[in-house]
Amino acid sequence: MAFQKAVKGTILVGGGALATVLGLSQFAHYRRKQMNLAYVKAAECVSEPVNREPPSREAQLLTLQNTSEFDILVIGGGATGSGCALDAVTRGLKTALVERDDFSSGTSSRSTKLIHGGVRYLQKAIMKLDIEQYRMVKEALHERANLLEIAPHLSAPLPIMLPVYKWWQLPYYWVGIKLYDLVAGSNCLKSSYVLSKSRALEHFPMLQKDKLVGAIVYYDGQHNDARMNLAIALTAARYGAATANYMEVVSLLKKTDPQTGKVRVSGARCKDVLTGQEFDVRAKCVINATGPFTDSVRKMDDKDAAAICQPSAGVHIVMPGYYSPESMGLLDPATSDGRVIFFLPWQKMTIAGTTDTPTDVTHHPIPSEEDINFILNEVRNYLSCDVEVRRGDVLAAWSGIRPLVTDPKSADTQSISRNHVVDISESGLITIAGGKWTTYRSMAEDTINAAIKTHNLKAGPSRTVGLFLQGGKDWSPTLYIRLVQDYGLESEVAQHLAATYGDKAFEVAKMASVTGKRWPIVGVRLVSEFPYIEAEVKYGIKEYACTAVDMISRRTRLAFLNVQAAEEALPRIVELMGRELNWDDYKKQEQLETARKFLYYEMGYKSRSEQLTDRSEISLLPSDIDRYKKRFHKFDADQKGFITIVDVQRVLESISVQMDENTLHEILNEVDLNKNGQVELNEFLQLMSAIQKGRVSGSRLAILMKTAEENLDRRVPIPVDRSCGGF
Repeated sequence: MAFQKAVKGTILVGGGALATVLGLSQFAHYRRKQMNLAYVKAAECVSEPVNREPPSREAQLLTLQNTSEFDILVIGGGATGSGCALDAVTRGLKTALVERDDFSSGTSSRSTKLIHGGVRYLQKAIMKLDIEQYRMVKEALHERANLLEIAPHLSAPLPIMLPVYKWWQLPYYWVGIKLYDLVAGSNCLKSSYVLSKSRALEHFPMLQKDKLVGAIVYYDGQHNDARMNLAIALTAARYGAATANYMEVVSLLKKTDPQTGKVRVSGARCKDVLTGQEFDVRAKCVINATGPFTDSVRKMDDKDAAAICQPSAGVHIVMPGYYSPESMGLLDPATSDGRVIFFLPWQKMTIAGTTDTPTDVTHHPIPSEEDINFILNEVRNYLSCDVEVRRGDVLAAWSGIRPLVTDPKSADTQSISRNHVVDISESGLITIAGGKWTTYRSMAEDTINAAIKTHNLKAGPSRTVGLFLQGGKDWSPTLYIRLVQDYGLESEVAQHLAATYGDKAFEVAKMASVTGKRWPIVGVRLVSEFPYIEAEVKYGIKEYACTAVDMISRRTRLAFLNVQAAEEALPRIVELMGRELNWDDYKKQEQLETARKFLYYEMGYKSRSEQLTDRSEISLLPSDIDRYKKRFHKFDADQKGFITIVDVQRVLESISVQMDENTLHEILNEVDLNKNGQVELNEFLQLMSAIQKGRVSGSRLAILMKTAEENLDRRVPIPVDRSCGGF
């Protein structure tokens, strides 16, 4: 009955919103009668979305359960799977999309954040006269231009500098970059140009200047990858596709074709991960768009199918924004082991990566300390010696699995394709694999073309070129000003909302709570140093967020920007989500623990925390040890050998500084390695040693104690003889 009440107000029919007061049994009967009408409606309304807002997840589940047969069922909610759903539904096909986790929870949210044609692929195409590589670059450059057009709020051109340290490289790289512009043709974002040494340092002042000859600057696109993926899925839902995250395919359905006698894939048995409920989703065509998990679905169809996925791990790290200029990236074309490293500004931080190492397919890829240090060492080679590249400045790190593939139809089964592959099995399962983020739309178009041809579906040509994604149509660069003026949001928050939700930012602003301050009037932040506000949590649930991990990693990008800030925001996020989703205390605690585990293993918190352990060596000069001991004893006035919250509070009160006990407990807990409620001298010296080595940065206790010591030293009493004896 509770479920009936929850879905009674708005029910989805063929993906369209239908206000109804029918009960579940009546609705199921009504749905079956309306199947043909829904199909026609989708085809006729292809130029405009069927729904003003994406239907709720509950309504989508009802559509999945009650539709007798879809034309297309897509497995996988990454960029390519969501693109397939959008391409199919805008052609008028009855479309369903299921994703085992959350939209973009895999590779699509863990990219370099670039929309690019591939400079290095063009180099290989020219050097090896490889026509396939050339076509891939040409296609990617066309898709780059389209993606920048259809989601202007989530993407923008980014200049990328290629520093040159040898004179002969200047004309060599210049020709290559100019060919990149030439291949782009009318889709060229901006023309590349050469900079002298002085001008290069003016644009990128932290660059290594010794032996620098000059630099070449070219343009590619940059985007918010997880939000872009979500925009594609939400757009598909608005056009009528039944899309559902946390729906796992447990097996494929098959039936015998009465005309040919062949066994054909006819749908999938799906399980709601959140409730455990299982039901069948039937479809004329099933598309496997599961990225690194391509082979697991292919083996559901045919247990003897040869593996075609060649997974490769790419690790990225995030560092503070001061490591790079706000609007200029850097490309290292030849690292110490031949890999390419990007160093890019993103969301007011700096992204560095990526590595390229063979890996096993896993749901939870973990960034290794070895890969993190490799990236840091390469960054050191390109930055001035005045800039100390510290391990402690790695605020977050993640690993994404590239689903490189071998073409199963190719005679050379060992050759890995950098392009995408569309494979059709004997039973009609269509697999799309390989490719890259930038070309998701053309990959989807090729896949749906193959589906239409193989399964004799009635549909027109692809309509996704130039089709605006959710939030893009009415966005403008000055939209954020209206948010400031109309709602009283901070300018930084308004800019963030406009750049994240586009023309839907006004809906988030309407949900924003009053701050109680003179300014800003509305928009309570989740954490002080980031522009994410509490209203985004409530709005994120409308965007199908089901867990705290969804919120910190994909609806907001906190986990990708700063793992500590994400952990600080977690309790409030869980409280807000619990209120909206009716979580009990047990569910809230479960969500907290799961999200913390995600931050610890998958977002680099483990690697960060291991920089200071109870086994860390103390390598300080005797003079430094004496200096730090004196600082420690200013707090440990009783010479106990350790300090507690009471000791810190006493010193802070003496310099007129107030700090609440919970905050002090958090600060000490960061350094309390043996977790006995006190910071011992040895632990403090380990901390200072790790800071000197650059393994730890931004320690609140170290900064607090240094500041307190300086304030205490300033308050040395004036000698009596200098104050005229007190008279």
